[in-house]
Amino acid sequence: MELRRRSRLGRVPGGWDTVRMTDSSPASPAVPLVIDVWCELQCPDCRTALDDVRALRARYGDRAELRLRHFPLEKHKHAFAAAQAAEEALAQGKGWEYVEAVLGRVEELDRKGEPFLVEVAGELGLDAEEFDTALVDGRHILIVDADQAEGKAIGVTGTPTYVVDGERLDGGKSQDGLRERIVEIADRVLG
Repeated sequence: MELRRRSRLGRVPGGWDTVRMTDSSPASPAVPLVIDVWCELQCPDCRTALDDVRALRARYGDRAELRLRHFPLEKHKHAFAAAQAAEEALAQGKGWEYVEAVLGRVEELDRKGEPFLVEVAGELGLDAEEFDTALVDGRHILIVDADQAEGKAIGVTGTPTYVVDGERLDGGKSQDGLRERIVEIADRVLG
């Protein structure tokens, strides 16, 4: 299973093949199942959902394509900047590592805001100065806006939300039984 991304990256620690962060194109013919994960990096439920994402990757491997999609919520004032930051981290070669690092410290993002996003970049060995510049110049805004617009168009209202074989599953209200429902749909598709 791949975590799909817009930019080309190589293999990252933890076994995630990251090709591009977000992409609404159909799965390649070799990958019969796409799982889109609509996420925001200031969401405690998305941090919890990382375990589900890891379990899905372990279960399906290369038979499914996992795509992280940005859906910053208005109630989280640093979420839009965090989505742009994730795209910059991706551009610098550590997109997934950055996503996991920020989600693992949601409370710090709440307290510290955008300086925290640059701080995490530095901790991961990214170019923090370029990172700060990217947040100021907004070079990744269009990617985040496009994801958010697509999410709204298909009825995403909270995070995490999964779209599996065209079926939307809302984990923002409750994650109880969500992984099991995803597995049920995926197993049906994969036969």
